[in-house]
Formats: sequence, structure tokens, C-alpha cells
Amino acid sequence: MSEQSTATSDADPILRIDGIYTNIAQYHILQGVDLVVPRGGVTMLLGRNGVGKTTTLRSVIGHWRPHQGRIIFDGEDITSMATASIARAGLGFVPEDMGIFADLTVEENMVLAAISGPINSARLDWIFAAFPPLKTFWKSEAGNLSGGQKQMLSIARAMIEERKLYLIDEPTKGLAPAIISTMARALRDLKRQGAAILMVEQNFAVAKALGDTANVMDDGRVIWSGKMAKLGSDATLQERLMGLSMEVQ
Repeated sequence: MSEQSTATSDADPILRIDGIYTNIAQYHILQGVDLVVPRGGVTMLLGRNGVGKTTTLRSVIGHWRPHQGRIIFDGEDITSMATASIARAGLGFVPEDMGIFADLTVEENMVLAAISGPINSARLDWIFAAFPPLKTFWKSEAGNLSGGQKQMLSIARAMIEERKLYLIDEPTKGLAPAIISTMARALRDLKRQGAAILMVEQNFAVAKALGDTANVMDDGRVIWSGKMAKLGSDATLQERLMGLSMEVQ
């Protein structure tokens, strides 16, 4: 039985997922996911490995097609739309595998990500301020970057054009604390600009620091939704929902 907290409702969310079921080959991954992402905040998508978090993001962006349910983005049903059309509607995606082109330069990666036209110089200056190594290695092949620099490039590619919503899949995975701090500052800047973020994150300290609301998944569905502050301060709730207390991580 799913349980829901008494989270503050959002009458006009940027994203609403209503009862989606997504299969991959013979595997039934999502089993009726319901999820709401408010405008202008950071929504964390949490849970143990293999419960459907990445599949949820990929279903929203159109990489995998739900066979049941609806996905409403900024008032429009995007359930059956192509990924390119979803991106043009104002949705950016940072995949867990980064999705960069290793044999292209940093500059070429960024140019390809700017689907609406030439890169806005003010936007690029902001990205360089957020991620200084990208300016340093602007003419270098992306494959020669460090792991942390590649993750910076992956996030910057999604940020190069202003989006209404950013889907970000485990951006801090395997990164050093200094790089994680850089990522967190950039995401806070993005939030201050008014964008909404739906983020999968295994680092609970990062989730606590950045999240406004949270959804916990298990067995292909959302089992709890509420304020991130409530989940972050309740070790018993963390243990019950996710199998272990992550309060001190």
C-alpha cells in the first residue's frame, strides 16, 4: 500500500505524472507512478537502486514510452511526444551516463546542445562562472576531461539554453566533495533563476541541502511525497522508506 504525506499541494505544477506504467523488454519497471513537480523548486526523487527512478526520468523525456498513464508538462500532454519536441518545449535532461560526445571539443558539445540557435553570450558567461574548467578546456576534446569535468559539461549542456524544467540523474555520483560543492552552487543558481529541477540523487546530504520537496520510490511506484526537510530530519522515516537511516551521511 502506497502512503502519501500531507505535502503542500501545487495547483499549477510544472510537471504532473499520472499513473504511468513503463515496461522495458519483458520487465515491468514502473507500476503506476504518480508524481508532482512544483514550479521554481528542487524536487528530489529518492530510493534504493533499481526501484525505477531513472526509468521515470527517461519516460518523461521520451526515451522510453509509457504504455499507460499521462505526463503533463507545463499544461501540455507530452506522453506520446518525441524527445526532440519535448526538449523544444522547455525541458532539459542530464542523463546518468552524461551523454557527452567524447570526440568533440567542449565548444562543439555546447554548440550542439543549443538547439534554438547560436549560444547566448551572457548565458555562456554564467556557465563559465559556474564551471570554470569548461572555459579553460573550451577547445579541448571532451574525452580528455576528468570525470568531474565531464559531469560539469553534461550539466552545462542542459543549461546552455534556459529551460522550464531540468531532469538531472545522479549528478554527484562518484565525484569528489569539491566538485560536488561546485555542482550544488550551480544548481542553486539555476533555482534562483526560477527553473524547476527534478533530480535523482543517492547522496542524501546533497538531497537535504538542495531539495525543497521529495518523492521516495520503491518497486516501481512513489510510496511517499512530502517536504525534503521533513524526510531529512526524521531518521525513523528514512529507515522505514529506504531501508536505512542516511541522516548522518
